Amino acid sequence: MGSSVETLEFQAETRQLLRLVIHSIYSNKDIFLRELISNASDALDRLRLESLTDSSIAEIDTTDLHVLLEVDADARTLTVRDNGIGMSRDDLVDLIGTIAKSGTAGLLEKIKESKDAATAENLIGQFGVGFYSAFMVADRVTLHTRRAGTDTGTRWESDGEGAYTVQSVDGLPVGTSVTLHLKPVDSEDGLADYLSESKIRQIVKRYSDFIRWPIRMAAERTDDEGGTTRGVDTLNSMKALWARPRTEVTEEEYHEFYQQISHDWLPPAETIHMRAEGTFEYEALLFIPSQAPFDLYSRETRRGVQLYVKRVFIMDDCDALMPDYLRFVKGVVDAHDLSLNVSREILQHDRQIRGVRRRLVKKVLGAIKDMQSKDTERYEKVWAQFGRALKEGLVEDTDNAEALLGLVSAASTHDPERTTTLREYVERMKDGQDAIYFLTGDTRAMVENSPHMEAFAAKGYEVLILTDPVDEVWVDQVPAFDGHRLQSIAKGQVDLDEAAAGDQEADAEKARREEDFAALLPWLATALSEQVKQVRLSSRLTTSAACIVGEAHDMTPTLEKMYRAMGQELPTVKRILELNPTHPLVTALRTAHAADADAPALTEIAELLYGSALLAEGGDLPDPARFTRLLTDRLARAL
Repeated sequence: MGSSVETLEFQAETRQLLRLVIHSIYSNKDIFLRELISNASDALDRLRLESLTDSSIAEIDTTDLHVLLEVDADARTLTVRDNGIGMSRDDLVDLIGTIAKSGTAGLLEKIKESKDAATAENLIGQFGVGFYSAFMVADRVTLHTRRAGTDTGTRWESDGEGAYTVQSVDGLPVGTSVTLHLKPVDSEDGLADYLSESKIRQIVKRYSDFIRWPIRMAAERTDDEGGTTRGVDTLNSMKALWARPRTEVTEEEYHEFYQQISHDWLPPAETIHMRAEGTFEYEALLFIPSQAPFDLYSRETRRGVQLYVKRVFIMDDCDALMPDYLRFVKGVVDAHDLSLNVSREILQHDRQIRGVRRRLVKKVLGAIKDMQSKDTERYEKVWAQFGRALKEGLVEDTDNAEALLGLVSAASTHDPERTTTLREYVERMKDGQDAIYFLTGDTRAMVENSPHMEAFAAKGYEVLILTDPVDEVWVDQVPAFDGHRLQSIAKGQVDLDEAAAGDQEADAEKARREEDFAALLPWLATALSEQVKQVRLSSRLTTSAACIVGEAHDMTPTLEKMYRAMGQELPTVKRILELNPTHPLVTALRTAHAADADAPALTEIAELLYGSALLAEGGDLPDPARFTRLLTDRLARAL
């Protein structure tokens, strides 16, 4: 028995908003089932909680709370049924029959102003009308519900156009059922066959696999003899590992879950399981892989972790929760206080999400730091795989620059096989040394054989060998480590004999050399004025005739190439040519210049001297053909 049917009109603004939800907003129509299952799960949660505190419903059996999906192929209906708290008539009118709220007019105006469907979907996500997504796939929605502790149920029905009906109904069980009278399949409009068992399983697995309550559906089974029987299957795993205490989860379960979300069959290098309570509650289960994916440095690589809200899947690759330099981290964050329809745009500007991101970053960097101090071998493997990406953080994340610097490991002249941390370098520094010396280059061999390295090798100074492209950038962003500045041995003035300052004999020798080359240096600067801005004597060379250096704050040639490859126009930066005053070629050039400063051969030798210095550091000759001709002519004359 039921009361008479009451027909109520949607408000004008609500009709407009509903029309947008049904026809325009969502690009992925599959999410209707996610929304309905999430609502059902919330109803089950509420019944479990209220049965503990409300004596009027304490007698209700809560031992088998579940969500049931029912398919009627003949009637073309899909029903989502739960035995949760249910709703009263007033609840229906307030929560479902009327979606107009304060701000509806403003929301509609913003949607009208939006230029694309994605922006509109972001806006509708702010409003939160997930139930109405059912009308994307259904011509009509019928809802039956009875609230726990009451005797009378309610029937609600609407075609999503202008009105809905409400009717009191007797004999309904406690809970809610939502029956969707499905539209015909239309692949062009994104309407799949939502009566298909495989399609329903696929949607549940993707969006609702970790809902804590069983999601059941009648299904056909094949027995050993080839016959078919009907049975009820549970579609979701309910294994939200992140919601369980770490002590209750085995390593095998962690590895299995990691494989499921990453498709990486190697065990992770580290598992991070954390829970935060307070004003913004969330759980996180993160993994540091043991091997970098092949596309780690590709623009198309997937970035970010999975986001869930109360175990309901929201999105893959939530980059708002993890910075780009930690893109290799896999895992799940389950936030309790977000809307199911939260958009990427909202996440990017949400203060609480930014706070979660900060804590997650500190946890990941802290885990790598623990490896560094407690398990050196594992740390070295992780750094070998992801160090290049982590160093990007020294440019992007100034808040964590100190923590990242502590993790940096680099090749050095101290050991041809093992890398060294900056802390270990500082502990080995010579007495009186105040800078951490480094040199960037394409390969270790090129750096080790660079002329810039000669005096440092001769005097036993350790030099870091930096060969990753990102090294060209971060070394200029980081002023110091532990009070020691980072200094490129290819920039600025380098005088490893500063300790001998005040030694009269050394000072006299330096002054004599300056006097001996007083005529040659300005002549060379003029002859090579198109290539260099200064020519000076060097204190960093022992065996090479010359090298090219930059000013302390000049951009390196490699960094110039990187920027130009990205299409950025840069002014040409002239560098400095340094000469080894003890090298036979340099002394012979000085003698020849003193004998005849106008000899044409001197200019050619100056070009060869500059070109050989450029090649020695791995640079590109401005005119390779001319350099080759000058060199072969000079060799021919020498024979």
